[in-house]
Amino acid sequence: MKHRFQLVDVFSESPYSGNPLAVVFDADDLDTIEMQKITRWLNFSETAFLFAPTHPEADYRVRIFTLDREMPFAGHPTLGSCHAWLSNGGQPLNTAEIIQECGAGLISIRRSDTALAFKAPALIRSGPVEEGKVHEIAQFLGITRSKIVDAQWADNGPGWLVVLLDSAQSVLNLRPARDYPERLDLGVVGPHSSGSAVKFELRAFFTDHSGAVREDPVTGSLNASTAQWLIASGRAVAPYVTSQGCAVGRAGQIYITSDQHNCVWVGGNTKTIVSGNSFS
Repeated sequence: MKHRFQLVDVFSESPYSGNPLAVVFDADDLDTIEMQKITRWLNFSETAFLFAPTHPEADYRVRIFTLDREMPFAGHPTLGSCHAWLSNGGQPLNTAEIIQECGAGLISIRRSDTALAFKAPALIRSGPVEEGKVHEIAQFLGITRSKIVDAQWADNGPGWLVVLLDSAQSVLNLRPARDYPERLDLGVVGPHSSGSAVKFELRAFFTDHSGAVREDPVTGSLNASTAQWLIASGRAVAPYVTSQGCAVGRAGQIYITSDQHNCVWVGGNTKTIVSGNSFS
């Protein structure tokens, strides 16, 4: 069976500056093995597959695959999938919010004239990181333990552990190791100087299906859980803007806001770069 598809640039201020996502439509006839095989062949950090929803409140259902596994939730696939669904004629049940069904449950998404934003899901793991693990992470990053200001589990699905450095420049200066002895899903954040339009710089490192360390260009789930941590700890006040991707030649920008219920929303621009009708 042929499948329509889109390649979407997520969190991009200009074309080819964000994180690419492949979205495959009408994937009900594909099994898990086939979806994993397609994802590895495309070699993007994630590929999303759209299905008819099973929950009565959902507008569509998505399954999200990385190079080695399926994830219950991920940020840029959420915005990219929503963008593709809308641009393909999707009509939400509720005009105020689009509801995505995924492994993490129902995710609310709002749209403006220029951007989409998802409501950050609750963390499935939080709290301080054990000291031995922090030392391991410092060694992986090529820095001393004293350079890490704080560390926190901030897992909303992918498994994020986040470390805070003293500055954005310290984040950009990192030259991490090329491999890691176990699965790694690591976020690093540091503040920009006072007065900067961008408040924080982020980088995301993860191990792929072959055990090699890769850097994700722009990461919605990491920005979501990091924002929840930074705001709760008093280190940030929404709204603010973060930057990610500079170290790999991208220029992603992520817009963090909060609502009257103190829920964090993660937004960014989305744009279809390629669309087709013959993906098989």
